[in-house]
Amino acid sequence: MSNEKHKVLFLCTGNTVRSQMAEAIVNAQLGDEWQAFSAGVRPARQVHPFALRVLRELGIEHQGRTKGPDEFRGVDFDLVVTLCDDAAENCPLWLGPGSRVHLGLPDPSEARGTEDEILNAFRAIRDEITRRVPDLLRRWAIENH
Repeated sequence: MSNEKHKVLFLCTGNTVRSQMAEAIVNAQLGDEWQAFSAGVRPARQVHPFALRVLRELGIEHQGRTKGPDEFRGVDFDLVVTLCDDAAENCPLWLGPGSRVHLGLPDPSEARGTEDEILNAFRAIRDEITRRVPDLLRRWAIENH
């Protein structure tokens, strides 16, 4: 077995919340086996501050910046994971050996209410990513090796 890490790209629309969280969580928790990256099909200007805040609650200091998929042309990803329906529908054709999987998650930046209610929406997505993404990557690794 190779010592080389698997590479995964998480795609969303703006690359401000879900894909950034997935990138940070995978690199923090599965960094021995996976190298995670993120991009947005229409990248926004900055990572959502609440996304960074709820990651810090887990002890993850993420220095993310929004990126478009063109930044990763020529990178051989083992897996490309779309995290929102818009990214799945508008995902650029990914050439190369990698698989593509869709894991639809709601956008917490659309939550309304008090700051605490909105933060709770971000925490809920963070926790769902923490549960579902590592399981998805482990299953993929078992099925593909």
